[in-house]
Amino acid sequence: MKIRFLGGCREVGRSAILVDGILLDYGMKPCNPPLYPLNGLRPSSIIVSHAHLDHSGVVANLMDLRPGVFMTPVTRDLSLLLAHDTLKISKRQGIFPFDMEDVQLLMQRVQPVTYQDCFQVDGYSVRLFDAGHIPGSASIHLDGEKRLLYTGDINTLNTRLLNGAYGRYPDADVLIIESTYFGRTHPNRKELERQFVESIIQTLDDGGSAILPCFAIGRTQEILMILDAYGLSPYVDGMGVDVQQVLERHPSYLRDIDELQDAFNNAKVVEPEHRSLILKEPSIIVTTAGMLNGGPVLYYLGKVHDDPRSKILLTGYQIEGTNGWSALERGYVEIDGEMIPLNMQVEYYDFSAHADDAQLKKLIKGCKNVGMVFPVHGDDAEVFAQWIRNNCSCDAIAPKNGDEIILD
Repeated sequence: MKIRFLGGCREVGRSAILVDGILLDYGMKPCNPPLYPLNGLRPSSIIVSHAHLDHSGVVANLMDLRPGVFMTPVTRDLSLLLAHDTLKISKRQGIFPFDMEDVQLLMQRVQPVTYQDCFQVDGYSVRLFDAGHIPGSASIHLDGEKRLLYTGDINTLNTRLLNGAYGRYPDADVLIIESTYFGRTHPNRKELERQFVESIIQTLDDGGSAILPCFAIGRTQEILMILDAYGLSPYVDGMGVDVQQVLERHPSYLRDIDELQDAFNNAKVVEPEHRSLILKEPSIIVTTAGMLNGGPVLYYLGKVHDDPRSKILLTGYQIEGTNGWSALERGYVEIDGEMIPLNMQVEYYDFSAHADDAQLKKLIKGCKNVGMVFPVHGDDAEVFAQWIRNNCSCDAIAPKNGDEIILD
């Protein structure tokens, strides 16, 4: 087994791992300018773990190779939405990682696979397992002369939107595991929801607007369900509206489609021409993009950035170099090339869909017969690898981008 690590090592973003001829994910790092996996790969097949830009964002770029492409049905439909959105952003930036013909070819080449169904790829028997991260997300198990489990992004706990990861995987010799939140503990979810809602209500009482930037896939739906449970009626704007339509076609990938539909129906969908009207009174606005790098959120920030009564309540991980990271760390954002200082309040709430320190450690200890572990997708992967060597009966290496490892 030959493994080439081409992105997502000792960093979050642009995941890409080549196992013999099978490429596991091919994403971008959504910073400015975007970063892509290393060059030089020619996979015969691609298996996509889930429809987030950092894992699936540039798969369309490889369609000239005519690979077989495998993913869950909901990941296929969500990837199409992401590809169209990427093309819009590319047009504004003048950077084109692929074109519409590539997207159309990708959709033609996708072979949808449901959880736990076995299929054959390049000499391996492959199965996908529910990763509990976003709808359709999957951990990938390859069974050949050696057995490999790639967790992708994984969450083992239940949320309002999803059940936790499957958790009963077949034996593997090699484990490639995300490490995003190694060394960190997520707050109690119920207490976090309470603090989040109290802050929103206080913002409205003060006469300000609460701007809730959310990832379109997963986070928008989760936040709408929380707000609905607390009796709050928000506005919803951006690609999360399109994602809702996709998810309603795939109810089996959700914990409770009825609860999600009720929450969405409780929100008011914003038409672009009506955005200016919303800010005439205190409002709750759930909108994209989650890291403030594009989307309707920039319109709203452009209007209320100087209002100390208003707040941005960030609800997800902020990659260094993004507008969201800049808002948190430096107090400004970039809009149309102009640096805009934020006089409004900026708060962060850890509504993560990733396993935290305790979940990651439990997951490793639950994987029997693993001889080698590769922590990826995290800034502290080297420390995680050291912890594994010290506490588990296996070896561990935190690879660097460009590393090639051959396992006999």
